[in-house]
Amino acid sequence: MTHDRRHFLKHTLAALSLVTAGSMAGFSTTTDAADARPLVVVELFTSQGCSSCPPAEAFLNDLTERDDVLALEFHVDYWDYIGWKDPFADPVFTARQRHYNTLLGSAYNYTPQMVIDGTAHEVGSRRSAVEARIEAAAMKRQMREMGSNPPQITVTPTAGGGVQITLDGMPQETGSYDVLLIGFDAPHETEVLRGENSGKNLVNARVVRSIETVSSNWQGGPASLTLTPDQMKGTGGCAILVQSARTGTIAAASKLTY
Repeated sequence: MTHDRRHFLKHTLAALSLVTAGSMAGFSTTTDAADARPLVVVELFTSQGCSSCPPAEAFLNDLTERDDVLALEFHVDYWDYIGWKDPFADPVFTARQRHYNTLLGSAYNYTPQMVIDGTAHEVGSRRSAVEARIEAAAMKRQMREMGSNPPQITVTPTAGGGVQITLDGMPQETGSYDVLLIGFDAPHETEVLRGENSGKNLVNARVVRSIETVSSNWQGGPASLTLTPDQMKGTGGCAILVQSARTGTIAAASKLTY
């Protein structure tokens, strides 16, 4: 991370009011506060080598404009052999998709796949079906949190240009939760020269570049984590997910965009 970006991070965050349980979007933040609509996480698993993926990527681009959705784009590597090596593909993202499909009872990985709030999946180009899943996930989260003390995330700047994450509340599911830091880029446009999408210019709206487990044993109650500027990879921003290690359920999310 450059000095200018650290300076920008430090002073932009200082100007933000605190947010709870929501999204870290653009050096602006979106929240999942108790009196607001829950922030639903949509993860698209895609590849530039997949001819059926561009419509899903266009849909994800639309979802990034919504205040109630945290949309992330994970590029997998298993289509690289058919003529075009996706520059954003990472076997770590393929493994994340495989883990989801094990939990969700899907026999195989496929693209384009959208996973909604860690608990359901749909073909990513089926807009109406994905929209219905988003609505159902939001309602499920609201019902789960009624009369309870749901998990909350508070984000504050640190003197060195990093971020402090404070967790509180109690997840409905018992067991340990992972706290994930996900770095993503600003939109990319790529000219594809070979493979199934040869000759196309593909626009990828929120390409994930890194995913790091910064805590793996949160079980509710107060906790604090300090993240350094160098941990926040990607040119577009970062997201924090609180996710059940056992079921994949996302209990809280927050995003920050640069």
